Amino acid sequence: MKKMANLLFKGAAWPVLLLVGVLLSGCAVNPVTGKSELRLVPESTEINLGSEQYAPSRQMQGGDYTVDPEVAAYVSSVGNRLAAVSDRGLPYEFKIINDSTPNAWALPGGKLAINRGMLTELNSEAELAAVLGHEIVHAAARHGAKGMERGMLLQGVVLAAQVASSNSEYGGLAVGGAALASQMIGQKYSREAELESDYYGMKYMSRAGYDPQAAIRLQETFVRLAEGQNQDWLSGLFSSHPPSRERVAANRETVKQLPPGGDVGGERYRQKMAVLIRGKDAYAAYDRGRKALSKGDNEQALALAEQALAVEPREALFHSLRGDVRFEQGRYQDAVADYDRALERNGGYFHFFVKRGLAREQLGQKDAAYADLEKSVKLLPTATALNSLGNLARARGDLEKAKEFFAAAASSKTGPGEDAARSLVRLDLPSNPNQYLQIRLRLDASRYLLAEIGNPTRVPVTDVHFLVQFVDARGARRQVALRVPETIAPGASTRVSTGVGPVDNVDSLKGLKAGIIRARVAE
Repeated sequence: MKKMANLLFKGAAWPVLLLVGVLLSGCAVNPVTGKSELRLVPESTEINLGSEQYAPSRQMQGGDYTVDPEVAAYVSSVGNRLAAVSDRGLPYEFKIINDSTPNAWALPGGKLAINRGMLTELNSEAELAAVLGHEIVHAAARHGAKGMERGMLLQGVVLAAQVASSNSEYGGLAVGGAALASQMIGQKYSREAELESDYYGMKYMSRAGYDPQAAIRLQETFVRLAEGQNQDWLSGLFSSHPPSRERVAANRETVKQLPPGGDVGGERYRQKMAVLIRGKDAYAAYDRGRKALSKGDNEQALALAEQALAVEPREALFHSLRGDVRFEQGRYQDAVADYDRALERNGGYFHFFVKRGLAREQLGQKDAAYADLEKSVKLLPTATALNSLGNLARARGDLEKAKEFFAAAASSKTGPGEDAARSLVRLDLPSNPNQYLQIRLRLDASRYLLAEIGNPTRVPVTDVHFLVQFVDARGARRQVALRVPETIAPGASTRVSTGVGPVDNVDSLKGLKAGIIRARVAE
């Protein structure tokens, strides 16, 4: 179990690093603003944390866009042009998320992403530079790191281990260190941080030769969309980067401080985005298809998948949607063929491996299913894959491995996570009953010792035996072995009289201890 924990929670080692940062805390100068500030998170931690969370962050939001590699290269070139004139040297990276929601985000340490849906809404290279420049400042000015530091100060030492799930379809299924990515990419910045990112982002635009007026035009568009309650934008960029007329006014003042003119690159941008723009309707059909599938309308989902594929057969997501429909229809062999096509076009997205593994499991192809699910976990550990791996390991007779998988999946508060938690209890409770059941001792109305046995698990438990030990008034060590006469339902408790007493209070029984020594799951 320790090996699996090390694999899954590698990204969760950040609290230890933050603790080291606390011990080394002190004042430092912000590399962008030049202001003195308390620094609890060292730069090495920022960089390591961003690097560890970059891949899972992208996986849970749709994976990387791969249809037109030239688009990815173009976005990186614009980002690198801005990063070269920023006030802080970091290992900057720029990736395109294959999702229609207009959004962009930055992790500590310079790892940035912009959604496909944002790229199709922009009108020029200068507007792209405005978005990327803004995100570069979030990383360079340590806005994400300062968010972590505020959490550290509020909670004593480190951020809480419990992590909020993201708005993505798969955020809630992510487990282990990868679950942290959900919180980090959904982090809301303060009003001061947003204004700061606008200001220095425009300065970076000007230094890189772009017209900073594009940042004003972009913010004006954002304000109109926000005031018009545009749902796509409200659920995307605006959820973490709320626009305002204050920001527009501030940007106008900033432009007055910068040299006039600069590169706009409208036509160049449209040429680079031609493939994406041509495929916009296909992605819209895909998005509607996923919604139809989530509502159980398989026929509509399949029709929309075919519609999307007719426009852009190179997109792996479209093949996967068709596979997901066929999976729901019980056509597992056809689904495998669709997932094969998806993986031929994009072999780096966890969802394709998960679903092909689940389909192969249904077909009885146990070894192939196991291999696919393991590959998916390396890309993004999810409760779905880990629960199925646990079932497959159990069928092989490898119960210790099954326990590892179930334990990892059980941290997710989802259907697969709940299933894994029940399976783990069924496998492990007979050997370790004291780990799962609770026992509390108190006095009843007659001052006799009463044992309250609690079952916080998700399965009914029976044949519960427990032991009470204490030192009596003559100094002799005594022990009483007892059995709970009934089955304890999930989440319930029961009381058993021990026959020990009467005594003045529980503390008068020296060396008092109690523990569960045997129990089994009631099938």
